[in-house]
Amino acid sequence: MVSMRKDPITLERARTLRRESTSAESKLWQHLRNRQLNNTKFTRQEPIGRYIADFVCRSKKLVIEIDGVTHETPEELEHDAARTAFLVGQGYRLIRFKNEDIFGDLGPVLETILRNLN
Repeated sequence: MVSMRKDPITLERARTLRRESTSAESKLWQHLRNRQLNNTKFTRQEPIGRYIADFVCRSKKLVIEIDGVTHETPEELEHDAARTAFLVGQGYRLIRFKNEDIFGDLGPVLETILRNLN
């Protein structure tokens, strides 16, 4: 397991990402914040090791990632695979959505998250 001490540079990067959320992240966050979904606590832009997860439910060990078009390059796909392997190695389950999923019908996205919380 990774040390609970968080690197100051990673923490600052997470704060910046929270302030500069993408529109897809902001839209989903409106449904996850304040325990709105199944009374489950989520945090956003949460450092886990050297990575920063878009959304995390620590009690259920669930990470939610939202992928934009930049996640389609070979370099980003390789980075995402390394991130996934690391998170799984830390005991997390990871689900990914594309921006289009968030901007389309959000119902199936929320249903998928609920299924993964149980």
